[in-house]
Amino acid sequence: MKTEKLLGFVVVLQVLTLLGQWAGPVGSPSVARAEIANPAERQLALIDEVKNTNARLDRLIGLLQSGEVQVKVAKAEEQK
Repeated sequence: MKTEKLLGFVVVLQVLTLLGQWAGPVGSPSVARAEIANPAERQLALIDEVKNTNARLDRLIGLLQSGEVQVKVAKAEEQK
C-alpha cells in the first residue's frame, strides 16, 4: 500500500513536470526587443562612406599617374 502511494505521487510529479515544460515557465520574463535601426539612415551613411573612399582613391590614382611617387626602402637588420 505504501509503495502504491509513493508510485502515485511520483506519477503526479512527472505529469506536473511535463505540463510545466509544455506550458512554459510561470512568470517568465518578457522577450527583450531590440530597437531596429532606420535602414534608410544606414544606407545614406554607407553611401557617404563610399563617396569618401572613392575620393581618396581618386587622389591616390592621380598621384600614381603623375609619376611623382618616391619609394624608400628601409635597410633590413643584419642577423647576428
